[in-house]
Amino acid sequence: MHLPAWRFGKSYESLERDTLVHFLTGEPVAEVSQVGGAMLGRDLAKSAAAARRALLAIDPEEIVERLQTAGNLYAHGTLTVGDSRQTPEDFVKQQSATTGLPESLCRANMQKNMFVLSNMDRILDALSRGLDPKILWQGYGVEHRGVTVSYQAASPVLGLVLPSNSPGVHTLWLPVVALGVGLVMKPGSQEPWTPYRMAAAMVEAGIPAEAIGLYPGATDVGAAVLTGCGRSMIFGSAKTVEQYRGNPKVQVHGPGFSKIILGDDCVDDWREYLDIMAESVAINSGRGCINTSAIYASRHTREIAAALAERLGPIEVKPPDDPEAKLAAFTIPGAAKAIWGQIDGLLSAPGVSHATADYGDRFVEGERCGWLRPVVAHCLSPEPEIARAEYMFPFVSVVECSQAKMLEAIGPTLVGTAITNDEDFQRQLIDCTQIDRLNFGPLPTTKLDWLQPHEGNIIEFLYRSRALQMARGKGEPGRQEALAARS
Repeated sequence: MHLPAWRFGKSYESLERDTLVHFLTGEPVAEVSQVGGAMLGRDLAKSAAAARRALLAIDPEEIVERLQTAGNLYAHGTLTVGDSRQTPEDFVKQQSATTGLPESLCRANMQKNMFVLSNMDRILDALSRGLDPKILWQGYGVEHRGVTVSYQAASPVLGLVLPSNSPGVHTLWLPVVALGVGLVMKPGSQEPWTPYRMAAAMVEAGIPAEAIGLYPGATDVGAAVLTGCGRSMIFGSAKTVEQYRGNPKVQVHGPGFSKIILGDDCVDDWREYLDIMAESVAINSGRGCINTSAIYASRHTREIAAALAERLGPIEVKPPDDPEAKLAAFTIPGAAKAIWGQIDGLLSAPGVSHATADYGDRFVEGERCGWLRPVVAHCLSPEPEIARAEYMFPFVSVVECSQAKMLEAIGPTLVGTAITNDEDFQRQLIDCTQIDRLNFGPLPTTKLDWLQPHEGNIIEFLYRSRALQMARGKGEPGRQEALAARS
């Protein structure tokens, strides 16, 4: 199978190609054309504005309907992807083969992406707080309060430097086309499957092909995306986050350091929440930024760690086509071994114990890859380095910390589930700027409400609100009154 570049509606086959192989057998799965950053820069200069114009030529409600059709095609249809016809089952097996994800998790992520597209009308209504989408198309209009408002697109296209770790992250950019903004994607080197299949589904559903670009390539392509697009989204490590911190043109998605916090009033009932804790740590093989990496409590921490270890420790490596497979492979040779070496060193620090030590080796080495079985660490305080760590497999530190010091100790937290009925503590949690998305009560950190922003409101990132006034001509009603009358 060959995946060519997609230059705003024009397929491009490069002589330079990257071969993707099966992580277990080494058998070739696909060839992906490689392009350079200079080509992308030229294409952006010529085609970015046209990408947005192609979308604005279609009624916004029609765009949403086409995206809903695309969601159904993506999950259930046979689509032309590259030079081949691809069924949903082909997609699952190919994605699993190159990413190391079990096929069951690939299917689950397909359903997640389809859900977002199928509910695009409700999601946009919630994110825009009921704004008429035609206002984004025209640039101004009268909102429901009868006030003239104006929104200006910060960029005709959104640039995406996509990862290979989990297909679930693609839900973050799916609303972009429905906002009248084109897409420029650098696919992940091991996971080009979702952007390619999603683009094919969108085009077949009637989204203009010239509104979408797919540019696989080396790091210079990622740099060209970030340089050439007025707004970009990048996924990476903590180092990547730090590099682009404070850059208003780049939205960075890095480690989440998501946490569960047990308040003093509920911690004695910790057994009631064990299922939620285990799900938050292990679902989707622990690969998401919304997976829990630390659990904070003032007491019972050893018992909590032991109970989680009993629940997660026995999970074994299984073949990717096994319906019971729960662990993804690390497909880069030596990666799993290196990560385990780091963790093993952190587990020997003072105040740290390894709760899953009695459940067999944590590192499993394959011929071409490796796996890491779930790890539960116990920390007597928030001080050890492992209490602030996050890894791309089911890993969690159970941290003993007084409630009074928790919010000082937790650090950046993408999703925080706080199990407490203490109103004073709830108020402190609401005011805590370290927590991005806050759950009150026994909700897994991995349970998202798509009618709320996941990690920053995409509309606020792509559009800026500005003042707009129109002078009243002699003998004419004011422009604002006229607009209000028409609405």
